[in-house]
Amino acid sequence: MKRFVLIVFLFGLCVPGEVFAQAMISASGVGVSAAADGALLVYPFVSGTQPAPAFSTTNQLPVMSPELALATYEHRSSQQASGLSAYSAVTVVRAELPETSQQGEFELQRKYEAPHTLQFTPVHYTGDGFVKSNVITRLLQSEVDHVQKDDPTLTAISPANYRFSYKGVTYLQDRLVHVYQVKPHKKRPGLFKGKVYLDVHTGALVRAEGSVVKSPSFFVKHIDFWQDYADVQSFTLPVHIHSEAKARIVGRTIVDIVHRDYQAVPAAVTQSARQVPAL
Repeated sequence: MKRFVLIVFLFGLCVPGEVFAQAMISASGVGVSAAADGALLVYPFVSGTQPAPAFSTTNQLPVMSPELALATYEHRSSQQASGLSAYSAVTVVRAELPETSQQGEFELQRKYEAPHTLQFTPVHYTGDGFVKSNVITRLLQSEVDHVQKDDPTLTAISPANYRFSYKGVTYLQDRLVHVYQVKPHKKRPGLFKGKVYLDVHTGALVRAEGSVVKSPSFFVKHIDFWQDYADVQSFTLPVHIHSEAKARIVGRTIVDIVHRDYQAVPAAVTQSARQVPAL
């Protein structure tokens, strides 16, 4: 199942969170090399009031029943876990501390190779140094730590971790989706309560939103988020994550993460390339 990994700790409050490896911070930027196990999902935070990005509709396909859409989503997630060998993308992280009027924006090149490598190459940063070092850099480290240390099956959006309750159909912009309320079986860091939205024609995950059921840190009191997805080739990957958290030290923290220009590499392509003899 697709992992919904909360980027847990945000705001540099340093809670192990999301993805693999080693963060290297310098005056010129941040570098993260890491280990992972599959497609990355970040755990952001808040309100589903923002619209999902417009996607092309698939009205030529029949509408799936709620049960079939959910089963199809589970199958797609399983296929992606074994079929995505690598990808690259441009990641832009924007963070804001409203109470101190501080903000920053960091653009990075993101490269992932299954199963244990993720690298962030800094491209450009603008904003306050405090936001860079205490919010964005720590968020990246949190992502690294999660994939490196945690079992992704424990935070997957799957029946093993959640109870799904069907709530009907709605539109996210022009895309018709089935809506499911999800509630985790256990209160465990990395899990959330809220809703997921699946395309009625394809079973693809379109959005997940809600609030974290257990704070990853004493310093973080509450986290809300919404995360939108898009189909990239035959895979479903996150394109926009919005989160808001209440932290004991820095106060309210707002983070937006946008991923664009994905280049995905299927496992079969990578395996074929490795079989070509060296000249």
